Amino acid sequence: MNTSPVPVAPSAGPLRPLGIDAVTIDGGFWADRQRLNAEAIIPHALKWETRVGWIPNFGYALDGTIAEHRHGREFSDSDVYKLIEAMSWEAGRTGDPGLEAEIERLGAMVEAVQREDGYVSTKFDNPGQDTRYSDFEWGHELYCFGHLIQAAVARIRTGHPDSAIVRVGLRAADHVLREFGDGAREAVCGHPEIEVALAELSRATGDARYVEQARLFVDRRGHGLLPDIEWGRSYYQDDEPYRSSTVLRGHAVRALYLTAAAVDIAVEQGDAELLDVARRQYDAALARRTYLTGGMGSHHQDEAFGEDFELPPDRSYCETCAGVGSIMVAWRLLLATGDLSYGDVIERTLYNIVAASPAEDGQAFFYANLLHRRTPAAAAPADEQVPRANSSLRAPWFEVSCCPTNVSRTLASLGGYLAAGTDDGVALVLYAPATLTVGDVRLRVETGYPYDGEVKVHVEQAPAPFALDLRIPAWAEGAAVDGSAASPGAFRVEGVAEGDVVVVNLPVGPRITRPDARIDAVRGTVAVERGPLVLCVESVDLPEGMSVNDLEVYPERGVAADGRGAVIQGRRLDRGDSGWAYGSPHEAPRGDLAIPLVPYHSWGNRGPVTMRVWLPVAD
Repeated sequence: MNTSPVPVAPSAGPLRPLGIDAVTIDGGFWADRQRLNAEAIIPHALKWETRVGWIPNFGYALDGTIAEHRHGREFSDSDVYKLIEAMSWEAGRTGDPGLEAEIERLGAMVEAVQREDGYVSTKFDNPGQDTRYSDFEWGHELYCFGHLIQAAVARIRTGHPDSAIVRVGLRAADHVLREFGDGAREAVCGHPEIEVALAELSRATGDARYVEQARLFVDRRGHGLLPDIEWGRSYYQDDEPYRSSTVLRGHAVRALYLTAAAVDIAVEQGDAELLDVARRQYDAALARRTYLTGGMGSHHQDEAFGEDFELPPDRSYCETCAGVGSIMVAWRLLLATGDLSYGDVIERTLYNIVAASPAEDGQAFFYANLLHRRTPAAAAPADEQVPRANSSLRAPWFEVSCCPTNVSRTLASLGGYLAAGTDDGVALVLYAPATLTVGDVRLRVETGYPYDGEVKVHVEQAPAPFALDLRIPAWAEGAAVDGSAASPGAFRVEGVAEGDVVVVNLPVGPRITRPDARIDAVRGTVAVERGPLVLCVESVDLPEGMSVNDLEVYPERGVAADGRGAVIQGRRLDRGDSGWAYGSPHEAPRGDLAIPLVPYHSWGNRGPVTMRVWLPVAD
């Protein structure tokens, strides 16, 4: 088994990922969030999954009373598995013995419920429940197996191949091969996930049957195996064959998980055509269907992508899980192609979606990530589970709580995304204070990024000179490496030796960003960014009684840094009520004022507010 502790482990490609044991994030923005994950988010998720019954469901299944006592949606098992995965990466990172014991307790609980043939579910096929595989479009059985298998992979890769959850995951995977292999049941799950899990299991075990099964599932889509629904078969990517598709569409998380799997399959089977298809779809979505924050999904009703340039800020869905899915795709494409520019979207999405979801205390989360909050948001009760996405502010738990555990597993494994090995050296993808070991090379990165643009790469050990590739973000016009101009893309420093210090300077001052004119919903507005951070205005920083809906800005006057945010000049408008919203405007400017902007990821932590990212420009 492959026990290198990496989230993604391709067997081929120009870049080789580093294990979480080879990277230590030593401080700063991401170390704070890894600490929050360990101390607050993981315990919070364990508490809530126990409280609302998702973990106890397995006990009810074991004693035969699940039909009367089951709690949660049809896919609640998957969130237990994601929690185990998050714990596995965290224990692999820190060696926490308490987490190790909890992982084994939960794994033994699941193992006790698993059938001899490998099937396991608290929703189907138990006394008093519907039979297994009676609802492929909504049942989520294979989706749940996917997250189970990913938990098993995390446990294998962190050095515990004999763990209970590994035994369960392997038996479940073999069950899937028997039930859905070539010549067996011709079916797909309404929610892709099993595909990416099987591909990664193939890498972890060296068993090519698993990735071949993943390919079968991908190639079966688009042939009408799932019924038509009100949102169309595009909702679950069954409207056209994957290899014929040109852009991501339908339910955003489903589309992204499927595309991550397509990249994995393409790499493992040497399928250049499939890799090109996946890259084409994702690149098109980045160019025309992605929000400034990196968020994906502009439809609330079906959690789906809109049409090209359909990106309304006040109706943005931008599910946190879609952000995680986008990072999954971008990282795989970066490793498969060697194109460091995919690190730009990884960075953007990490800082503005993943980091935005948890509250500062790790006890509440955003499910959806609006870019404009028109009315003051009401705080969700701290002790109540709320409907998904219906909480105005972050909520402690949702009836569909896929996002907290997705954030948790991402933060726990984040060290694996900072850098990669190349044929002749090291590629730095994300900048954070960290110590990295790549073969015989050891680097120490010193930086205050994202608030300070200076990054010093200290070469503490290098038996021989090597090449250092540095990602220069697309926004970083005027960047420099060791005093030489560095254009956006990849900058290579040759002949780096032990004792060298390579200095990167990135212009992280605030800048004005203008939208593509085809995004009708934000025409006539600007946004402000600072390095990788999107900024926003919150009403708590405005004069008393003023809403973010009552301002205009003067971008021509520039924008100035202020703390970790910025200040832009603008004015407040008094809006009269004429009884008719059209015709001559009934607005009277009340004088100029400085409008403070804060990092978008921090919004909503200071009570009920209105908020916006895109700011109307004064005439």
